[in-house]
Amino acid sequence: MTITLIVVALVLLALFGAPLFSIILAVAMLGFYSSEIDLSVITIELYRLTNTPLLLALPLFTFAGYLLSESNTSKRLVRLSSALFGWLPNNLSFITLIACAMFTAFTGATGVTIVALGALLLPALKQAGYPEKFSLGMVTTSGSLGLLLPPSLPLILYVVIVQQLNMEQTVTMEQVFLAGLFPTLLMISVLVMWSLWVTRNNPVPRSEFNKCELLAALKESKWEIPLPIFVLGGIYTGFFAVSEAAAVTALYVIIVEVFIYKEVSLQQLPKVMHSSMIMVGGILLILGVALALTNYLIDAEVPIRLFEWIKANIESKYTFLILLNIFLLILGAILDIFSALVIMIPLIVPVALGFGIHPVHLGIIFLANMQVGFFTPPVGMNLFIASYRFKKPITEIYQATIPFMIILLMAVLIITYWPALSLWHLD
Repeated sequence: MTITLIVVALVLLALFGAPLFSIILAVAMLGFYSSEIDLSVITIELYRLTNTPLLLALPLFTFAGYLLSESNTSKRLVRLSSALFGWLPNNLSFITLIACAMFTAFTGATGVTIVALGALLLPALKQAGYPEKFSLGMVTTSGSLGLLLPPSLPLILYVVIVQQLNMEQTVTMEQVFLAGLFPTLLMISVLVMWSLWVTRNNPVPRSEFNKCELLAALKESKWEIPLPIFVLGGIYTGFFAVSEAAAVTALYVIIVEVFIYKEVSLQQLPKVMHSSMIMVGGILLILGVALALTNYLIDAEVPIRLFEWIKANIESKYTFLILLNIFLLILGAILDIFSALVIMIPLIVPVALGFGIHPVHLGIIFLANMQVGFFTPPVGMNLFIASYRFKKPITEIYQATIPFMIILLMAVLIITYWPALSLWHLD
């Protein structure tokens, strides 16, 4: 009776907006207490988390992303993309998708991309002749496209969580970073084709290739162009470990934005650090207590029982995948991506492995669904950010994004049922 009352109280607290970490921690403590296990195992789990070398990359990449969002990097990125791709058919839609994907990959926040690039791209799309509803949907949708590209924070967090599960089938950061490239390219490609279809009766004029503008854009962005080289080149050549690449990236961004471009002052730097570390602290707190809860669930054989129940009711791997997609889409619409990762990955990974799904492929499926969930009506987070940023009714944002959601759902199905798209680099 006492445990039942506590559970009811926890549900009510969650409904009334209690912090997520406190609910997870309370559930973990209740589970260990009812199993007569010393509660010190929770603090042991938190200590074990601090000894994870890969975790060092998370605050460093987060800080670098926040610093980039405070500067004029977004404007330089749009100018460079325009100079490179302005001669293509429907060039501005392509530029929007590429610029937003790259910006989201480094900042790790889809909402920041909508706020930072929306003021530049939405008026440009409308002025170029794109329909207003299409332009609104394009900018809102593009904000989440970079979540599968390195050094996206959700990708890093997924690897950290999976490695904490101590599975036989290991997952490395290098594997996951490469796995997201082709799925992202697929999503961008289908959206470009959709933009060509929308403007088929009234094609948007191409811009002539301007060598002088390209050189000027390259010169203006010359200090930020090397960033992907630090991350990918350093990691895949073995010159840097992931945490070392994150440290070099953070130091480089400080030098470029504070001392070279001088767009972020030394007085602003502590504020940016403070804001970024608040976010990291929240993630780590949720992650620590979630891993403690995961230990209890494993001790109680919950993943095994869950797999046995699913196996008894779902025989086909493909049926499981489609149900997983539906579940993740709903989850992405109602829960932020970091909370969804730390809560659900420990439960989903053992079940997926039982169906023969590679954990790298599972991570791409998970994050691809989260991307779409961000703008899935009625409560996708990016819908409300776009409504506030562009001062449009939320119903208008719904109508603008639904075609994009349907198209990207088709892409998610391809990603789900074509594992080679994510696993091409694995033996």
